[in-house]
Amino acid sequence: MTVFRTPRGLASAGLLALGLAACTSTETRPPAPAPVAVTSPPPAPTFTGPVLTGEGTCTGPAPTMAATIEIGIGECDLVRLKGKPPTDVLVGEGRSGREVQVLYNEPGAKELYFFVNNRLDRIVK
Repeated sequence: MTVFRTPRGLASAGLLALGLAACTSTETRPPAPAPVAVTSPPPAPTFTGPVLTGEGTCTGPAPTMAATIEIGIGECDLVRLKGKPPTDVLVGEGRSGREVQVLYNEPGAKELYFFVNNRLDRIVK
């Protein structure tokens, strides 16, 4: 075999021998377990004050006295400011917590108010 007589051939043979030696290892230790990240659910969002029921009535008097319909007012503040019960109310739970949609059919238009955790988030007219 003339392959092993050249320096390159000897180097290749040496690397091959080292590679085979690694394959014949007798170590029996299992691999270390992967760390498991423990995540806890986020805390439930909190909100204060009375809220609207699915029928459009408030569970109590509004604690604040908002003067105008603007982002951040409570659900019952909206009903008090509108002066009449809503046409429809959808109450549910979303990723952010309590989500409420309040619909008012006004002459010539519909107004939809979106609340997240008892705070007005956006208005669609």
